[in-house]
Amino acid sequence: MASGSKSTSGTDSGAPEAEQSGLLEIATIGRAHGVRGEVAVYPVTNRLERFDAGSVLVTTAGPRAVARARPDGNRWLVRFEGIDDRDAAAALTGTTVFAEPLADPDELWVHELCGATVVDQRGDAAGVVTAVVANPAADLLELDTGHLVPLTFVVRCESGVVHVEVPDGLFELDQR
Repeated sequence: MASGSKSTSGTDSGAPEAEQSGLLEIATIGRAHGVRGEVAVYPVTNRLERFDAGSVLVTTAGPRAVARARPDGNRWLVRFEGIDDRDAAAALTGTTVFAEPLADPDELWVHELCGATVVDQRGDAAGVVTAVVANPAADLLELDTGHLVPLTFVVRCESGVVHVEVPDGLFELDQR
C-alpha cells in the first residue's frame, strides 16, 4: 500500500510553499475539541507515529510541536504546544498539516510514485504515474494513458521507474 501522504494541492495558502520545500501533506485540522486547546485532526497518512508527543509538524501558521494526541475514531484529537484554549484551537480550523518525508526503504511513497515511469515485465513502458487513487481492494496507480494499475502488481520501485507484473493484455484494453 502506498504510504505517507497525498498531494499538497490543497486550498491552504501555504500548500505551494510546503510542496516546494519537500514537505508532505499528512492531515487537515478540523474543529476545536473542548476548551483546552485540542483540535480534531484528520490524517491522510497511515504513519500515525507522526502524531507522537514531541513531533514537529508544519502548518501555514508555522511549525507546531505535538503536546499530546489520542485516536478518536477516524480522527485524532491533538493539542499543540502553545495552543491552550478553544479560541486558539479554533483559529487552526481548516489548516493543512505537513511533515518531512520519512526514510523507510520498505514503503512505497506517493510522492515518489507520482511522475515515475511504469515498466511491465517485458520491459515495455506503459505510461507515467499521475496519481495514486485510494481504492478499498488496493490503491491504484493512475497513468497518463488512463490505465489503472493496482499497487499489488508493483514488484519494485527505483529511481523514477516502477516495475510491475501485470496480466497479459492489461495495457491493450480500450479506454471507453
